[in-house]
Amino acid sequence: MSMNYVSPDKLPEELGKLMAEQFEFANTGEKIMDEELKTVSRGFFKDALFRLKRNKAAIAAFWIICLMVVMAIFAPNMNEFTFSEQHPDFTNMPPRIPVLEDLGIFNGQRVLTNRRLDSLENPEKFPAGSVLGYSNPHEVRGVTLVDVEVNYYKYIGADDTYFWFGTDNMGRDVWTRLWRGTRVSLIIAFAAVMTDVVIGVIYGAIAGYYGGKIDFFMMRFCEILNAFPRVVVCTLFIMLFGSGMLSMILALCVRGWVPTARMVRAQFLRFRGREYVMAAQTMGVPDRALIFRHILPNSIGPIITRTMVAIPSAIFTESFLAYIGLGLAPPEPSIGTMLSAGQKVLLQYPHLTLFPALAISILMIAFNLFGNGLRDALDPTQRGQE
Repeated sequence: MSMNYVSPDKLPEELGKLMAEQFEFANTGEKIMDEELKTVSRGFFKDALFRLKRNKAAIAAFWIICLMVVMAIFAPNMNEFTFSEQHPDFTNMPPRIPVLEDLGIFNGQRVLTNRRLDSLENPEKFPAGSVLGYSNPHEVRGVTLVDVEVNYYKYIGADDTYFWFGTDNMGRDVWTRLWRGTRVSLIIAFAAVMTDVVIGVIYGAIAGYYGGKIDFFMMRFCEILNAFPRVVVCTLFIMLFGSGMLSMILALCVRGWVPTARMVRAQFLRFRGREYVMAAQTMGVPDRALIFRHILPNSIGPIITRTMVAIPSAIFTESFLAYIGLGLAPPEPSIGTMLSAGQKVLLQYPHLTLFPALAISILMIAFNLFGNGLRDALDPTQRGQE
């Protein structure tokens, strides 16, 4: 098949000779469109929320935290007792809860040891209906002694009174004091952690963004401050400035911001050389806008994760300081002060230790589970995985 050569100057003329009927459209019988997306398009935080919802343990921990916060706010006002109100006639009362007492749980019973057997029939010592049974009979100098199980509320003539979590050695309601103490511990922990985050973000952002000598000297200061044990620093701070909620918060903030500053610095060192940052610098965007508008949003995920992990640590540190006698001044309660007081009479009145220990255990486990869930959800390497 031969081909005729057409010079470039005659090409328009030759093209004009082609008739319209010599052309035909391709694919006229079908619609041409882009392939349909197989997955739902999601942004970073929407994808993180989707993965967080699939973590059942993290969601359960979140609702437990919400429940504890709600109880800390409203539970101290659920009965007629205040956290500092003393009842000398109702000291060391066992727990008594209206619904559970019918099931034999927290029914206000107590065992009185070494009581005379012949005194059980004396209504002045043991009112009618107060004795539930006795055991371990033994004789001492010709007198039979037994251990008597009694309904302690009937025994002291307070059958219509309910102390849901019992009372302490001063007759103060443990229910009210526990939730008041939980509120105090949460306030101290949240305030300390939020302060740490603000200081750490600003400090780490400046060090990571400018680098050089500024970064060198700022990080050396962090290393010197971080060399001292946290508990020792907090203890010395409280001993110097006295006990109180503000002093406790400041004590937890003395070096609590250092891990956040290091983490934020690492994020800034990672992102400050990206193309979009260099383009913004070329356009004359000021440093403040570059730090807080262009680079910092990329660090939100690690900051949130660090915050959720730091809260249980702050609660534990506050409780430990209160446990060793460096907590809030009486009569203001906290979980640590209640544990410190309860462990002295653990064998005699275990409820004084049981309920504060359960409260701090639930808080620690819930915050750690939720923090782990947030860490996995905000992990960029997990983005898009179903």
